[in-house]
Amino acid sequence: MSHVHRPARLLDPGLCLTLRPMAYPVFFEMYRAAIKNTWTVEEVDFSTDVADLRGRMSPAERHLVQRLVAFFATGDVIVANNVVLSLYRHINAPEARMYLSRQLYEEALHVQFYLTLLDTYVPDPDERHRAFAAIETIPSIRRKAEFCMRWLDSLQGTERLETREQRRRFVLNLICFAACVEGLFFFGAFAYVYFLRSRGLLHGLAAGTNWVFRDESAHMRFAFEVVGTIRREEPELFDASLEAEVQAMIAEAIDCETQFAEDLVGGGVAGLSVADIRQYLEFCADQRLTTLGMTRRYGVKNPLAFMELQDVQEVANFFERRVSAYQVGVSGQVVLDAAF
Repeated sequence: MSHVHRPARLLDPGLCLTLRPMAYPVFFEMYRAAIKNTWTVEEVDFSTDVADLRGRMSPAERHLVQRLVAFFATGDVIVANNVVLSLYRHINAPEARMYLSRQLYEEALHVQFYLTLLDTYVPDPDERHRAFAAIETIPSIRRKAEFCMRWLDSLQGTERLETREQRRRFVLNLICFAACVEGLFFFGAFAYVYFLRSRGLLHGLAAGTNWVFRDESAHMRFAFEVVGTIRREEPELFDASLEAEVQAMIAEAIDCETQFAEDLVGGGVAGLSVADIRQYLEFCADQRLTTLGMTRRYGVKNPLAFMELQDVQEVANFFERRVSAYQVGVSGQVVLDAAF
């Protein structure tokens, strides 16, 4: 069974089952780090959030929250689909597939978190149904979903990465989901949450978002590590035309997210402007391009001071996992009943 043996490169087709000797220990260490970072939705206390929504927030702020949660509810489902339909199939290393299996669990956890949020924040069943239908009914969310699905669909029907063009298409899919979906769409969404927290609002949403943020930062780090590995193994894929496609992809993602910002804060949310959100996205985009070894495009500073003030170290340096992290103790085996 030739597929059991180690392929020469990470994207060589097959189903490698060989964990010793371990060719990519960094992916196994990422898997172990993710296991330590275990949390559950049941631990998030939304009790003060409901009071905030009813008594302390303006109609414009409530609109922002409803739109935000509507995007979250579908965004992680799209990412989970890409993990299964694209990444798990084609990244041919068992230790990488271990990490992806953990990522898939985390995406399901995030979906549960946002499902619980919607059930808590939107008690009316008809309104809740409309929120879940946002991908069809709200143009700014539909545009983001169509952007994601175009890159997901780009690999549909590709059973094996046999040609240079197929591998190149895979790299673009991977970069799209890491740099644009997780690295811009989700980071933009987190900014709204931390803006509200800076105003003393929705502490339950912020507490849960801290954990989601940590997970998403790790997902990005894994994806960029995969990209870096492919670059070392197949440098010919990373030519000027690939970088041009990535730059165009990121610019389109910023435009999508700016349209979303116009929807969220266009009605007037004191202290938050569409221009600031766009500049923050450009600031994040330059970080993603630097990580990919590509040319920074925007050269702007982070305009959202509250993002730097928040106690979320990943915002400033999301590759350093030295957060005062919520971690389950792990010593040799997973502790399933740790006392906190």
